Amino acid sequence: MDFRQIRYFMEVAIREHVTEAADALHVAQSSVSRQIVNLESELGVDLFIREGRRVHLTPIGKIFYERMKHAMNVMDDARREVEEYLDPEKGTIRIAFPISLAAYTLPTVIYAFRLRYPEAKFQLKQALYRDLIEGVIKGDFNLALMGPLPLEEKKLNRKALFTENIVALLPINHKLAKKSSIKLLELIDEPFVLLPKGFVFRDIVVNACQNLGFTPHVAFEGDDIDALKGLVSAGLGVTLMPEVTLVDSLPRSTVKIPVAEPNVTRTVGVITPKDRVLLPTEKLFYQFLLEFFARLDHFKY
Repeated sequence: MDFRQIRYFMEVAIREHVTEAADALHVAQSSVSRQIVNLESELGVDLFIREGRRVHLTPIGKIFYERMKHAMNVMDDARREVEEYLDPEKGTIRIAFPISLAAYTLPTVIYAFRLRYPEAKFQLKQALYRDLIEGVIKGDFNLALMGPLPLEEKKLNRKALFTENIVALLPINHKLAKKSSIKLLELIDEPFVLLPKGFVFRDIVVNACQNLGFTPHVAFEGDDIDALKGLVSAGLGVTLMPEVTLVDSLPRSTVKIPVAEPNVTRTVGVITPKDRVLLPTEKLFYQFLLEFFARLDHFKY
């Protein structure tokens, strides 16, 4: 089993098509097929199910893929660590993040970081809450911004960066639109627009309402923050969202109002793996994150 076999195997597993994998690898299809057959023969198992031109991983193939994916991540990190050891200010930071931090928080930090280290590069990955945790644990990336921070996880280090307010977003002609602040209980009979089930921020909103004795009536769902803004702008409901998502982008025909009772917040932070050290450039960025938000004391918009 050699590196070329593993590389070809990974490409075929991802694309589920030998010809497409060969095109991506810039080699002949016959070469890819031969290496896959040799690998299966050496292991003594079938890694793929052949269905015409397409292929799918067998159950043991899926296990082998996950192990090799981890191994390739380790090898890639080793190569990058050697390169960045010579000049960490020119390395690459792989960082993942949720959609709610994509428009303002992460771009602001990256901009400030590259003012200090202009040759640093970034590989960005947007993911759901659970995928952020799993991605750091498995080695897909070593840093993830997220909010709220996960509960104690033996494989992760957690560091809080700031706490932000959750605010109400209402249509501009809503009966509560001219108030300086509202109580969450005042929205008990309102139609809500929320992210779909599976998004942790939806859970934050639902739990805040349920703590007051009611479950919000979800009239519409949107796949991302911008979709929710559009639904509120169209007058189809109300929502709660992190205040950071409304910086410089308050949608037309809406108003942002603080929620005074209760004060709904979320803590945003960074997670890193306990069983792996950060690469040199990642260490620079991690330390910069801590310094950046410490200087602000708390995030203000």
